Amino acid sequence: MNIGIYIYDDAEVLDFSGPYEVFSTANRFLDPTDSFNVFLVAEELSVVKARGNYNIQPHYSFSNHPEIDVLIVVGGVHNGELTKTKVIKWVAQVSAGAQLTASVCTGAFLLAEARLLTGLKVTTHWEDCDDLQRCYPDLTVVKSQRWVDQGKVVTSGGISAGIDMSLHLVARLTSVQLAENTARQMEFEWRKNT
Repeated sequence: MNIGIYIYDDAEVLDFSGPYEVFSTANRFLDPTDSFNVFLVAEELSVVKARGNYNIQPHYSFSNHPEIDVLIVVGGVHNGELTKTKVIKWVAQVSAGAQLTASVCTGAFLLAEARLLTGLKVTTHWEDCDDLQRCYPDLTVVKSQRWVDQGKVVTSGGISAGIDMSLHLVARLTSVQLAENTARQMEFEWRKNT
């Protein structure tokens, strides 16, 4: 299963590193033929300067990535991404063919701009919930949950909440036991939204 994580300049580091670590760690418990193929995708195949001047080389660009089964769109300083027609179209197009689409933190704004969240319950970083509701009044923004699962679309709160959500995705895609084993291996206390 291909897990594509979309990154861009000023993306929040843990927004992409956390989910990447979850799926990579889950692979330690899986047969190689059943493992997750997790990778980073950027608009162009060049170094992305994430927040805190953290430079990261994506594995793929929009033009050469494999088919994506699960798309994860991360947050950060996202305002510039919202104005990029190519980015929003790509998110919508990839999501249409994916089994699941998820966002971490303010990545929800990109999903909303791509019209993937219309009429759904969603969440984002606590600091941005009011802004998300104001900008996209057709959404129901939930402030009290680490993530919100709406079937084909799952959104999470900020930064570390993306790890909780990714463990939830592992549980949905495989088993709760695998998610629990992954969390234990990571020495992470998984908050299950209960």
